[in-house]
Amino acid sequence: MEEKTKDFLAGRVRDLATRAYMNNFVTHTDFLSVSEIAMFHQILAAEGVSSNVHEYCGAKYIIYGGFDEAERAMICFLPDYMDEETFLMMEKSESSVCSCVRIRPINKKFADELNHRDYLGSLMNLGIERDQLGDILTGDDVAYVFATMDIARMICNELIRIKHTSVKCEIVTSDECNIRPKFEEVTGSVASERIDAILAFVYHLSRSEAQKLIESESVFIDGRTAYSGGYDLKEGSRVSVRGYGKFIYLGMQNTTRKGRLFISVNKFI
Repeated sequence: MEEKTKDFLAGRVRDLATRAYMNNFVTHTDFLSVSEIAMFHQILAAEGVSSNVHEYCGAKYIIYGGFDEAERAMICFLPDYMDEETFLMMEKSESSVCSCVRIRPINKKFADELNHRDYLGSLMNLGIERDQLGDILTGDDVAYVFATMDIARMICNELIRIKHTSVKCEIVTSDECNIRPKFEEVTGSVASERIDAILAFVYHLSRSEAQKLIESESVFIDGRTAYSGGYDLKEGSRVSVRGYGKFIYLGMQNTTRKGRLFISVNKFI
């Protein structure tokens, strides 16, 4: 199944990149999950394309989800007259690819306490597919939903209630979204970059406890289940642990005199 998904994604991004290069306009995928974005990088590596170049089939590309820390994002291929900085400036002033919808209760006094699942469930009940939605950021009495432009308009027109709460939706600029995932940088030394060693360090577990989490299929690296504690984490890997939380591995900073690795991670709080 994963190979079929990768083949489909490879064909899709090749087509979009070629169209952007040949026709000189912006093209983009739908919103991709963390695992699908990791697949894209695997496709680049298999074709000998460096992911540091940010160019594929002649077209420059940017991975964009509305804000820097977005998990769900689009791969946007750019025309030759546009660079990444110009694309981001245009999106922030007037989005044409990824729109941001602010959702607020009409009457805060009688509003339910709504969580991420409540917002997502109500959106899916409108018939919206998950790949048309990016991240959903929730706060006190407000949520911001990133979506394709057409879907953002649909949300504003059709989403009027979540649970028992009447809501108002409006499209805003991404800069008006004042909620961001919160994390703290954690640094320390480990014996190696193996996932079981880093799990034990981040969550203050024994090595055997970390291994049990992996054996119970509770650990996900870039959206895919980790089956072996011997897997070496790569810089930028996103790790999610059921019941514990998630973190981004920032990589090794240096080596101690005793040969241990000094690493850092961004741990979401």
